Amino acid sequence: MASFTPLQIDNTQPEGENPIGDFSVEFLGEQVASNSASHRDLGFTGQLQGKWYAVYGDTLWCAPGVTHPANDKEGFHGMVRDSLSVLTDDALVVHDLHLNDDQPVPHQNQFVPFNELWGETNMVGFGGTSLVETDSKTGTGAVYYLVNDAECYKGAGIAKVELVNGVPTVTKRFGDSGWWWDGNSVPHYGDIAAYRDVHSDYIYILGNPPNSESGFISRSYVYQARVKATEAFNLEQYSYWWGRKQGWKPEPLTEFTPETAVMWGVGQGQIVYNRYLKTYIYVHLDIGGNTVHLRTAPSPEGPWSADKAIFTATPIDNGLVYAGLAYPHLDETGRTLTIGFTNNNHIQIIKVTFA
Repeated sequence: MASFTPLQIDNTQPEGENPIGDFSVEFLGEQVASNSASHRDLGFTGQLQGKWYAVYGDTLWCAPGVTHPANDKEGFHGMVRDSLSVLTDDALVVHDLHLNDDQPVPHQNQFVPFNELWGETNMVGFGGTSLVETDSKTGTGAVYYLVNDAECYKGAGIAKVELVNGVPTVTKRFGDSGWWWDGNSVPHYGDIAAYRDVHSDYIYILGNPPNSESGFISRSYVYQARVKATEAFNLEQYSYWWGRKQGWKPEPLTEFTPETAVMWGVGQGQIVYNRYLKTYIYVHLDIGGNTVHLRTAPSPEGPWSADKAIFTATPIDNGLVYAGLAYPHLDETGRTLTIGFTNNNHIQIIKVTFA
């Protein structure tokens, strides 16, 4: 007789109804800086003391003297692996921070610094997600990142961000080698998304499985951890999601299965709470695709509904389209949600109006 095994629990399957009904979308254009010029990706948003910022990934400087990316000259003109800008009331315009002394047009310095004592160089990437506030009184926050050394993901880490002369600045990276969670054995927490919950004291960090997991299916699961914001810089205070049956546990996750995962097949994105729809929304794009999706949940930990396709972008020069962004501060009622995404190192912006 053939032997049978019970069907494996899959907690990544859609659950609940997505409340997003009719909607309209307006394409607003491409985001640029008011005081510098570069090509960049990502741009995850977060706030400190009510002021909103964007954390970008690879930031390629335009040629000397170029004031707008559309007028850039061919060739490589320098870059940093991540950068920071302050947002404005117009999602199409940001104000770049941490500028260098280049003349006549300055360019951005790196936001999360590399450390040569840890074997890092200016070629090491830091895939940072949203700034999350840890202390509103002092304007202190954190940024989570994945240390990427030539596609070798060494580990996921956290850095303290403090206001220095009013500008968010990384003042400390934690861990003996600049990261806490070993990329070979622990999920890459914070690389998919980081969210400071508006209805609790918690920060939620999401990431793909460790390097030890192989194959597209296994590599596409997303796992989560959380910590109280005031304890974000204390590794022992983190809790790890072991699935709906076991819930949150202080022991780091060691079972990477559909049961302990919270999503599958999503790219980097942002979680926001929408007052109009009274739900949490995860803004993301499908892996390898170019469509913006919104899925919803009653809590930041899920369970998450099916996706609602919102907008399909046309890839620029057959490039990649990825990384869903959100600008919830532009309409706190939630009736509209301004969204961004990377289209071949162009940050494109759309505005969704919910019926």
